[in-house]
Amino acid sequence: MIETQIAPMPNAHAPAPHSHHPERGAPIGVLLRAWRQRRGRSQLDLSLDAAVSQRHLSFVESGRAAPSRELILRLAEHLAVPLRDRNALMLAAGFAPSYATRGLDDPAMAPARAALELILRAHLPHPALAVDRHWQLLAANAAVPPLIADVAEPALLVAPINVMRLALHPGGLAPRIANLAEWRAHLLERLRRQVEATADPALAALLAELAALEGPAPPSRATHPPGGILVPLCLDTPAGRLMLISTTTVFGTAGEVTLSELTIETFFPADADSAARLRRLCGDATA
Repeated sequence: MIETQIAPMPNAHAPAPHSHHPERGAPIGVLLRAWRQRRGRSQLDLSLDAAVSQRHLSFVESGRAAPSRELILRLAEHLAVPLRDRNALMLAAGFAPSYATRGLDDPAMAPARAALELILRAHLPHPALAVDRHWQLLAANAAVPPLIADVAEPALLVAPINVMRLALHPGGLAPRIANLAEWRAHLLERLRRQVEATADPALAALLAELAALEGPAPPSRATHPPGGILVPLCLDTPAGRLMLISTTTVFGTAGEVTLSELTIETFFPADADSAARLRRLCGDATA
């Protein structure tokens, strides 16, 4: 199954929630406690959901009892632990990883590659791209290159391209984004939520880097369409200004680490003029 989600409008002024970051290589009990605290769950609450006694859960977290493989998987499921980190939990407890990790070029990933290519092609003439967990570009359709070409710093287009950095860097797309304050606040808040959800140190470093870049202050009042549902991207291009809205697609039932971390970003024109300009840009790119 593929789930499609529309990113919610962030509160740009809300403080980031407190994080509980486990140490890499920590004992299984310490890791489980850190994930429970990050999710804001009490031992009693989690034990009821996971069908385990609170006493046993307490003993597991303190290192007085060793959890079974089945219990770790059950707790990880109720705590929405990413698959990559579920493997880390398994290793910390002395078990083999439960989820395969393959590159997209692995023969076993051929069906996933075919599905990805189908989605990207079907979205033409509108832009669509796929990124990994660190926002590195994995694939894009023909509508994307005309939008990112000729940036001031060509190094931002050298693989691996980081889409977040390309969007917010002064040498990237930032000067072309007419509503940069709003779009920047939207992307940074989205990244903050990912850091909170995953405790990924690479994402935390990316967030710190991008937050430190020169940029406008968050808007005091949103300028998005009435209702506050969507954050548009207003991008100036050689064909004129594009008003775009975006959706996020993930593989909701992925049982493989790489596939579970893959995100497809699809952009749609918010008005008829943008739709016409996208058709022109895409036509020029594929001519």
